[in-house]
Amino acid sequence: MIPVKPKKGLGQHFLTDKNIALKIVNSLSWKDYDSVLEIGPGMGVLTEFLLENSNRNLRFVEIDRVSVAYLIERFPDIGDQIISKDVLDLEMDQVFSKPFAVIGNFPYNISSQLFFKILESRDLVIETVCMIQKEVAARIASPPGSKEYGILSVLLQAYFEIEYLFTVPPQVFNPPPKVQSAVIRLKRNNRKQLECSDEFFKKVVKTGFNQRRKTLRNSLKSMLLNFDTSDPVFQKRPEQLGVDEFMKLALLIGQQTSGSKTEND
Repeated sequence: MIPVKPKKGLGQHFLTDKNIALKIVNSLSWKDYDSVLEIGPGMGVLTEFLLENSNRNLRFVEIDRVSVAYLIERFPDIGDQIISKDVLDLEMDQVFSKPFAVIGNFPYNISSQLFFKILESRDLVIETVCMIQKEVAARIASPPGSKEYGILSVLLQAYFEIEYLFTVPPQVFNPPPKVQSAVIRLKRNNRKQLECSDEFFKKVVKTGFNQRRKTLRNSLKSMLLNFDTSDPVFQKRPEQLGVDEFMKLALLIGQQTSGSKTEND
């Protein structure tokens, strides 16, 4: 069996430490779901442990055809469970028809895009356990008021409870990345939908953080033409606002700004 050579163009860094792999797989709660989608199984370091329980309903999405061939050779019964395509082209909510979890060592160059896909499928993806760049993990899990807290923090925390689980050093990968890695867990919270449209909420959050050192009165200036900014919230900087405060801000702007769409689709 010929090992898969990591491809730089695909951002592949294969985890080689089986103890860490088992720890990642064991971070799945299996609460309210029995189906799991693994993103980028590569050489199957997580896959091996996922397959140990035959009662699990598993799918694996892998863009690298060499990895697909390797996985089928290593795990002969896995063929029908592999989706051979780019995960960014995958409609996640069409993989399973009932709630499921996502797991994977996410390619660092597309991790943000993957989180937006998970957000889009949040009604079915009720848990995610993933390894990503430590800096990104810290940002996503950060509470309001911290310097790491930003756009992705707010958007993900609107729908998920996020836990920073543990840090992973570079030397347990082939090839070793130039950064540290970390494993986080996202669990779907009880929020069914926002009080304003997702797109308008996202616009307010992104615009607010585009100039994060400024107060919201200044960073949101393009959205506040002929707008009464006497509310104390506009004196704050974006990192000072939690999800609920950003939601109230979006509603406030939407209600008072003509032409803004605040209703849910």
